[in-house]
Amino acid sequence: MKHTLKFFSSLSLLFSMFLGYAQDVPEISKNLDTIPPKKPKTETVKTAKPEIQEAQAPKDSIVKTDRYGLRVGVDLYKLTRGLYDKNYKGIEFVGDWRLTKKYYLAAELGYEDKTTEDDRLTSSANGTYIKAGFDYNFYQNWLDMENIISIGLRGGFSSFAQELHSYKIYNPNPYWGELPPIATDQKYSGLTATWIEVALGLKAQVVKNVFLGFGVQLKLLASNKEPSNFENLYIPGFNRTYDGSFGIGFNYTVSYFIPIYKKKTMASETAKKEEPKKKK
Repeated sequence: MKHTLKFFSSLSLLFSMFLGYAQDVPEISKNLDTIPPKKPKTETVKTAKPEIQEAQAPKDSIVKTDRYGLRVGVDLYKLTRGLYDKNYKGIEFVGDWRLTKKYYLAAELGYEDKTTEDDRLTSSANGTYIKAGFDYNFYQNWLDMENIISIGLRGGFSSFAQELHSYKIYNPNPYWGELPPIATDQKYSGLTATWIEVALGLKAQVVKNVFLGFGVQLKLLASNKEPSNFENLYIPGFNRTYDGSFGIGFNYTVSYFIPIYKKKTMASETAKKEEPKKKK
């Protein structure tokens, strides 16, 4: 009987130990292989859109403001010539309009009354003229300067009258001396002439908006309406004609610039460096 009790007590002890061990082992799921692994969550970081930057000018360039407008003036040479030349009266107005950065529309309008005294005759011419064309400024100004060194082309037209005051008859054998001049006072009106000319000039700003200028013109006569028995010795706006179809003129001007509007351009502040020459 004692042996039987010991056997059951030993059996119950083994059973209690087996239950404790079974509770310590974790339970494994039968569907462990079929469950897909969860992907780790990735946080999305919102980044600000890059701001569009405005195009900036290079550091070696600066903004230059060009002024556009009308420049009007007068020829000082023709205006003051009458003070010391009793045979001349005249006036000329000049003007130009800045069309682009380099090109200018230009025009001159004037009146002349010139008396010509020659060995054989004395005549006078008076009338109005107009010249129109363009100038090209090939001078590179510094910043905020508006000086001009230009070459241009003009077309000229003159409407005038000639008057023959007196003349002498040519005597190839002046044994009895020269014949006295013959007074006629014949006037020829409704005369016209046209020409083209190349104009070289410069204008420099002395004070704000005030320019002094000098110009030379080389002229070529295109047409010349003359009286039937008399030649045009002087054409207003063209100058003398008895040197042939070519003429020359010049002027001294003072003008005032009237600004109308402005344009901004880029002006380089530093000059480009020359590339070193390669050694042969």
